[in-house]
Amino acid sequence: MNFADFHFLRPWWLLAVLPAALFLILLVRHRQGRGNWSEVCDAELLPFILQDKPLQQSRGPLFGAGFAALLTILALAGPTWQRLPGPAFRNDAALVIALDLSKSMDAADIKPSRIGKARYKIADLLKQRKDGQTALLVYGGDAFTVTPLTNDTATIDSQLTALTTDIMPSPGSNTGVALNAAVALLRQAGLVKGHILLVTDGVDADVAEQAEHWLGDYRLSVLAMGTPEGAPIQLQGAGFLKDSNGAIVVAKLDEAALSTLAQHGRGIYQPVTANDADVENLGRLFNSADTDSKNLDSNLLLQQWDEKGPWLLLLVIPWAALQFRKGLLLALLCLLPLPKNSYALDWQSLWQTPDQRARQAFEQQQYQQAAEQFANPDWRAAALYKAGKYQEAAETLKNTQSAEGHYNRGNALAQAGQLQEAVQAYHQALQLEPGHEDAKYNKELVEKKLKEQEQQKQQDHNQQNDQKQDKQDSSDQQQKQPKDGESDQSDKDSQQEQKPQDKQQTETKQDAEQNKAKEDQQQSEAEAKQQEQPAKQEPSDAEKAAQATEKDETQRANEQLLKRIPDEPTGLLKRKFKYQYGQRNRANQSGPAW
Repeated sequence: MNFADFHFLRPWWLLAVLPAALFLILLVRHRQGRGNWSEVCDAELLPFILQDKPLQQSRGPLFGAGFAALLTILALAGPTWQRLPGPAFRNDAALVIALDLSKSMDAADIKPSRIGKARYKIADLLKQRKDGQTALLVYGGDAFTVTPLTNDTATIDSQLTALTTDIMPSPGSNTGVALNAAVALLRQAGLVKGHILLVTDGVDADVAEQAEHWLGDYRLSVLAMGTPEGAPIQLQGAGFLKDSNGAIVVAKLDEAALSTLAQHGRGIYQPVTANDADVENLGRLFNSADTDSKNLDSNLLLQQWDEKGPWLLLLVIPWAALQFRKGLLLALLCLLPLPKNSYALDWQSLWQTPDQRARQAFEQQQYQQAAEQFANPDWRAAALYKAGKYQEAAETLKNTQSAEGHYNRGNALAQAGQLQEAVQAYHQALQLEPGHEDAKYNKELVEKKLKEQEQQKQQDHNQQNDQKQDKQDSSDQQQKQPKDGESDQSDKDSQQEQKPQDKQQTETKQDAEQNKAKEDQQQSEAEAKQQEQPAKQEPSDAEKAAQATEKDETQRANEQLLKRIPDEPTGLLKRKFKYQYGQRNRANQSGPAW
């Protein structure tokens, strides 16, 4: 211990000794009184009033409180007398890897192919990265960022398997655009110096000459993929890539141009090797800091004072524990707010968040329990939907702002029978994402169902009108038929009429009987339809159970199909790059398509 270096890191805390001492003095004076009689009687009369001498009060607690307060103040002041050395420099050298995804990288002059070998080499290089930030971009006719500068190399490694030549929206190998994109990543991170690694099989000569002007203070190295002899470019379907004359294209490694590019970039030119020699050479370059940084690291150590104040609090803890006497804690409880309800400890809650436990319950098809535990509204709505509570699921997604949320809300509303509201939800999803095919399909399906319901209502309305008309015609016909008195009178009159009149009356009677029979048949058919209609509208319990079982089986089959669909990040990157390429609206680059 060197007392010459003893000092306080926060000496202003020592001023707290004054108010603490003043408080203790006032407390001592208050306790010097000999009972309540000293407040109402003179001190000279107290010996004649009191039979016994007042008990002397112990001053131990006061001295203990003063000592504890002093130790606490000293701990807050931060006493120290020793320095601890620490590293003063961290290697923040950044690396941007630019991977060529032109068609020539599909050539198989190195096994398994140029692009396959490049992915392996990049993965090995990432494993050697000790510190510093790393980024990955790919380029063809244009350049796109896969992963920005990050210290997490595992994220970059997970994206490598999805990088193929088919994901590029424009053909070609525009090295100039790739270099500009790499420099932009370094500048956006505020880095003055950094490395760029170009993984490619060729470059234009004019780009190699202009590289030094584009790079500035950044260094460029090249990992050359391929052989000078080259190989045909295998197409994904069948056959090989051909030029405009119908000749098979042989992609050869342009060593001269790539070497010139690395020379202008103040880096190294490294041909690909069958062993790890290429990765080790590049790793030594990228993992080493600049010369100035090395000197700074070797000559300077960061000195930090080792604070000893917290050790003084160990002496305060025993005194504080002694102050919790009987009855004192009970008085303190009156000053505390009511505690929350106490529940039994769930062992899983120590290792999993509520959303993780809810996710586990969801996978075990315990949807009601998952819905109660989910904090994420999207997942909670999904659990409610699986539990059959469609209305609650729709209410959960009421304030959603995403296209997927409106789509799921539309599904819940459709299952709840609110078809018109479901159409509106699908419409909102399509407004946010016009290319949402599922929302478009479900919207058309629900609209078709609404039209069928309208047609059914119209048919029911027409049937009711026909039934009313048939009943009215039947009543009119009954009024037109002759009554008993009229029949007798007609018999008397018929004796006086001629034979042609008898024939005409007979025919009229036959027509009336035929009309009545037809009306009775129509009425019986209408009653049969009325009996069938409620049966269609209100299925039996057995039919409902069968429909529910069929629906559950269909749902499970769909889930099994979805589980069999493999994860394909390649398609996601392809759509992402295509969208970005369309947003940039660049002119087509002239040059070969490979």
